Amino acid sequence: MANRLSVAIDTGGTFTDITLMDLENGESWIAKTPSTPDDRSRALADGVAEVLALAGREGADISHVLHGTTVATNMILEDKGAVCGLLTTRGFRHVLEIGRHDIPRHANPYTWIKPRRPVPPERIVEVDERVDPKGTVLTSLDEASVREAAKILAAEGVEAVAVCLLHAYANPAHERRAAEILAEVLPDVMITISSDVLPVFREYERGMATILNAFVMPGVARYVSRIRERLSGDGIDARLLLMKSSGGVIGADGARETPIQTALSGPAAGVVGAGHVAELAGFERVISLDVGGTSADICLIDGEPVLSVEGRVGEWPMQLPMIDIHTIGSGGGSIAQVTADGELRVGPASAGADPGPVAYGRGGTEPTVTDAHAVLGHLPTDLVGGAMTLDRDLAHRAIEDRIAGPLGINAIEAARGILEVAANDLAGAIRVVSVQRGRDPLDFALLPFGGAGPLQAGRVARLLGIPTIIIPPAPGVLSSLGLIVSPLRNEFSRTVMQRMPSVDMAVIQTTFTELCGQAEQWLITEQVDPGTGEIVRQAGMRYEHQGFELYVDWSEGESLEDAIARFHDAHEQLYTFQQPDTPVEIVTVRVTALGLIQPTTRPRTDFSDTGEAVVGRRSVDFGDGQIEAAIVDRAKLAVGAEISGPAIVTQLDATTLILEGQTAIVHESGSLIVR
Repeated sequence: MANRLSVAIDTGGTFTDITLMDLENGESWIAKTPSTPDDRSRALADGVAEVLALAGREGADISHVLHGTTVATNMILEDKGAVCGLLTTRGFRHVLEIGRHDIPRHANPYTWIKPRRPVPPERIVEVDERVDPKGTVLTSLDEASVREAAKILAAEGVEAVAVCLLHAYANPAHERRAAEILAEVLPDVMITISSDVLPVFREYERGMATILNAFVMPGVARYVSRIRERLSGDGIDARLLLMKSSGGVIGADGARETPIQTALSGPAAGVVGAGHVAELAGFERVISLDVGGTSADICLIDGEPVLSVEGRVGEWPMQLPMIDIHTIGSGGGSIAQVTADGELRVGPASAGADPGPVAYGRGGTEPTVTDAHAVLGHLPTDLVGGAMTLDRDLAHRAIEDRIAGPLGINAIEAARGILEVAANDLAGAIRVVSVQRGRDPLDFALLPFGGAGPLQAGRVARLLGIPTIIIPPAPGVLSSLGLIVSPLRNEFSRTVMQRMPSVDMAVIQTTFTELCGQAEQWLITEQVDPGTGEIVRQAGMRYEHQGFELYVDWSEGESLEDAIARFHDAHEQLYTFQQPDTPVEIVTVRVTALGLIQPTTRPRTDFSDTGEAVVGRRSVDFGDGQIEAAIVDRAKLAVGAEISGPAIVTQLDATTLILEGQTAIVHESGSLIVR
């Protein structure tokens, strides 16, 4: 049936992953193409064309294009955003510069230097106005001062302006009027206001979110325009949706207005995909391990991933809701080096997509994790369906010269060492999201994905004692599957600041009603079919004198006492104690709107043998010397098929190592369950 295809594109640092799915029957096709850092939309268009050719379909058959992108993230990390200005209340020009009186956890307090802010003080202009924390206007907006500010910013050559006025979360009227005046005086400049981006208290965090939104607005707008042009040129007139950091998608027009919501969209899509695969395989508690070319993203999923409002993007706090993901610089392209002290380190520097690992033969000279796998025989010579050929000799020489020589060992021992260091780095990152938060990793299954995840999972699971590993049907492109199964999602928040025992329930109920109205209108705007949308109500609470909140569900009609009891329980689960005699503050209320893009996709379960799955045997090194391992073609495995290690399972998008003593069984959902 025409217009029943969804195509999802996840752009990573090394590869761009594409999944095309028929929404009627769940049939899917995947493609993997090298990313194009000079213009990421080019790899996107190439990948879509490739996967359409595989399926024998045309661009006109596509109804939705879903995309996870790192464009906003990269602009922030590389400091390559727009020239921005900030409009703020008189007397508060230096809020961003002051920030918080803390330093990064691992920084030297005597040598640490505060990083340069995205907007310098000379491009921050004050205007006359004042609103109190309850929204009462103390000083009306002086429109003449706004017009004068616009002239100053114009002289500075700004491309975008952020408006963040004091206590605008309680009353946005002044911000909205200021934005109207700026738009009149600066018609070619993009404007964003804090009451649209993050209408909650904490001046520094709200200001930073707003200025970062302005910082990336022009770049994201240009990128979205390029995508639409390329898709249109290929005959694709489909709806474009972008992934949000909170684990849902939003229409491209909405993403252009608040692009900061897409800052961690790629990792979020992977977590959603991991949760979907785990559910199909019958697992509720998993730790997702997304190992790509540059980094590894780890998330604990207990039924569903936890959202956090204490995330960061680079140096900056980001209080917008985002999936709680821990990231380290350990991927397949992570560079191994011997320090001056004779220590072997792996990452965080990466060979990326260009030139990539030495074995890619594209001019790389620094040995990487992928090169170590190649030297030990873990990877086939041909990757990505023959689109890429590995040169093991080049990798061997690089490891011998750069690692083995300085350490006084041979290349095989050096390659083993590289993989051991990488595996221990990953295990340490998993402990951060589990052990350090009072959770035992043994109670969870490990779900690795990304191009390098299934290569490392066996070692990592053994280091941690995790008994079960779930290898998705298409681990190398799981993030793109996560895009397809993600709901439309948007969050609406507002600070209310109520304290027990004198909580004004009328204020809370009125705020919930207004936010629910915004959520319902958003669902209509996003073309969600009536009756398929869902609205979830939550409240951010804390004990008196605490600095941060926990969010708990607060269903419509539920009593204040029940909501408070849920907060006590959540606090005890996270921090091991509760304080029922301490007053509870209800700080912020939040409403989340969810909507299905299409009917729930039915997974395919008709996997069947197409021939002998064991296609060869090869002598490999899994850390204890050479051993003969079976080479298994995953496409030829039937449901119920059993593989005993040592074995190497190959497929288009990833390679899976099954170590000696491990056994894998093909689940009816297509996942490999390794025990």
